[in-house]
Amino acid sequence: MRTLIIVLLLACCSFCSSPNTDSMYSTIIEDVKKNDLKAVEAALKRGADVNTTDGSKRSLLLWATHAANLRMARLLVAHRADVNRQDAILDSPFLYAGATGQTELLKLFLQHGARFDVFNRYNGSALIPACERGHVETVRLLATTSGFPIDHVNRLGWTGLLEAVILGDGTEKYQQIVRILKDAGCNIHIADKNGVTSLQHAKSLGYKEIVRILESE
Repeated sequence: MRTLIIVLLLACCSFCSSPNTDSMYSTIIEDVKKNDLKAVEAALKRGADVNTTDGSKRSLLLWATHAANLRMARLLVAHRADVNRQDAILDSPFLYAGATGQTELLKLFLQHGARFDVFNRYNGSALIPACERGHVETVRLLATTSGFPIDHVNRLGWTGLLEAVILGDGTEKYQQIVRILKDAGCNIHIADKNGVTSLQHAKSLGYKEIVRILESE
């Protein structure tokens, strides 16, 4: 009986002294959402996993990226947060930053192991949605990054250049994007699934300046 009591007491003490891991992880997610840098840093120092995810597999760093929170992102990558960790819909911090035109976050992620062979749910790169949405400086950064696959073709059969022409509106920002991609050496002759090139699309859409850029030497 005495032995049983001692065992129970030891078990109780062990339980009381051990951190509630699930509670710690739930709390750090909320602290990231609230932009509580001090609380997040303290939790990480206590042993919280910097790559903690929620029920939708969104990591702390992805939450910080959703909030365009550069300071929080810097803290997390300093503790080795994975910039390529994907959630349930295949967004990663790097991919999401590209799609939303967060150039400063992209620079940070490029410095901390961003991979170019991790793709979104459309099998697209960080560049392709940036081209579609007219994020000029984001496109400039990625297109001039050594080794970045500027001619990658997504599941729709489109490159960044094709999306800039097909889904853009031919205005100045899309003209700049086409010029940046062309100057970076993209293959302007890649056609879509119907065999139509960017130049042919630009002509059919009446985007005269983009036609001029694509046809220039």
